[in-house]
Order: sequence, then structure tokens, then C-alpha cells
Amino acid sequence: MERTGLVAFWKDYDRKLYLRAAELADDLGYESFWLPEAWGYDIVPLLTEMALRTKRIKLGTSILNVFSRSAGSIAMTAATVDEISEGRFILGLGTSGRRVIEGFHGRAFDKPLTRLQDTIKVVRTLLAGGSLHEAGATLDDLRPFKLAMTPHRRHVPIYVAALKQRSIEGIGELADGWIPTFWPYDRLDDGRAWIAEGARRAGRDPSTIDVAPITTAIPLGGGSTDMARDIIALYVGGMGDYYHELLSGFGYRAECDRIAELWKDRSTRAQARAAVTDAMIRVLSVTGTPEQCLDALTRLRSNGLDLPLLSLPTGMPWPMVEMFVRAMAPRAR
Repeated sequence: MERTGLVAFWKDYDRKLYLRAAELADDLGYESFWLPEAWGYDIVPLLTEMALRTKRIKLGTSILNVFSRSAGSIAMTAATVDEISEGRFILGLGTSGRRVIEGFHGRAFDKPLTRLQDTIKVVRTLLAGGSLHEAGATLDDLRPFKLAMTPHRRHVPIYVAALKQRSIEGIGELADGWIPTFWPYDRLDDGRAWIAEGARRAGRDPSTIDVAPITTAIPLGGGSTDMARDIIALYVGGMGDYYHELLSGFGYRAECDRIAELWKDRSTRAQARAAVTDAMIRVLSVTGTPEQCLDALTRLRSNGLDLPLLSLPTGMPWPMVEMFVRAMAPRAR
């Protein structure tokens, strides 16, 4: 089977609907099902519930931020859910952003890259049976604690959501996968090169590190491109500065500036979608009939995309979600 994952959206999350989607994805041969966390549901019990209702599919966090839980707590979470799922857990980590960390969690957003790397080192050390003070973490004075249980696996895969070069190089040094969001498909090689540089420094093989982008697939035929314009306009204009900055760096500054300008004013927000160009749609989404979308994913896999994480429909009733999951089910190789 081709490797394909599904990822839900955190806002207006329907627990029972997405549990049902995970069960169906398990039956259809999807490799993994991922849940994000913001300021709604706590995803750890959600994934635990899914683990008890599925048999084969891997279950990932996309993402847990490294500020709202301590590194030791994240290690305990990874060990616990991995045991309950019988070795199907994937730990997706990221830093989130200052507004969420300080404004919701009340934690100082200090040295996010170092905090992320410390967390990975602590998780690795504790799961391997080591002592906290041996992890090499630098931000906290950790004492020689060990996990008071035997992990199901001594190595749980760790994927990292990152958009900047230093963070992506760090994936090459420490992690098992990279989760980019709204990164142009035709520029994935840039990220792969940064991963390879970090891997070289750490003496690792970069080919063992997955590239697993959050992927906007819209298998609705003729209406797909209009929906893609709406989604891209939302991310560029309404989701903070991350994606505007990222896409500007890849040559879309004029388009992003125009989208942001129109989005900022509520009276012109509806016009922002028209500023999304066809070129942006081609490199940021997969659109067309289900068969065309599946063909596009196959091409992307041959160009360096290892594991597309398909964004599930949001705010839709079960028949629409079921149709999407069935339509985009991975094909036999």
C-alpha cells in the first residue's frame, strides 16, 4: 500500500465523528491518523480512545507543543500511549507560537528551538532506560530520575513540525520525521537539504528521515480549485505571520502581500481568494477528481514526499467525511 496518513483539525473537533474516521481508516489501510492540539480537546486521551478501537493504524500527535507539558511528562505520555496502542504511537512535536504559549498557557516563550531539542533528548533518554541528567538538556537542572516503568519500545518515532532552517537541520540531528505545513511541494528539496546537513553533523543517514507534510487534498472535481483558494487565503491572511513569511521566501511575496491586505479589511476579505494564483494552488494543494488527486500524490511521492498527511474535511457531516476517507484511501503498489 502507498503510505498515507490522515490529520484532523482541532477547531470544532467532533470526537465521535473522528473516532469513527480513525476506525474506517484502519480498515482501509491508511498508515497513520494524527490529531492536533491548540486550545480545545486534550489529544492524549483522544488518541488513547482511538488506540483501543483500532488494530493496525499508527496514531500520532500533530502536534504536542513543548511548553505546555514538561519534557518528562511528554516522555511519560509517549511511553503510556505507545504501550496501550501496542507500539503504534508517533510523537509529533513543535514549539507552537508566542501568542498561544504565553496567552493561553501562561508560559514564557523563551528559546523555543532549544526547548524543542531538550525535549527530544529527554524523551529519547528516558524511553531508552537512561537517567534524566544524562539527556544533555541545557535549560533545566534535571536530577537523575528514570521512568519507573518499562516502555513497550525503547524508541518511539519523533516527528517535528518546523518551518525554519535551524529547526529543520535539528530534525536531521535528532528526529525521525519532518511535518511541514503549507510548504510548496516543489521546494521540499530545500527542506531535505537542511535535514541532510543536520544528519551529516550527527552521523545519521538522512534517507531514514520521513518528509510528512500536512497536505490539502480536495477531491471534488470542478469545485476543488475554488475551495483551495479559500483555504490558502485563510492561511496566508488569517493564520498569523508564519505562512506569509514562508511563502514570501519562496517567491510569492507580492501575492501574499495582496492576500494579507485584502484579508485584513473585513469589507474586502471575500476578495482575498481571488488573489490566490493558480501557481499557488498547484504547489500548495492537490485538487481534482479523486483519481486525479491520487495520481498527483503518487507523483509527489516520487519527488520526495514520503508520507502525505491528508487534512480531513472540517465542519462536515459523517457522510462527507466518509466519502473523503474512502475516496483518498491508499492504493496498492
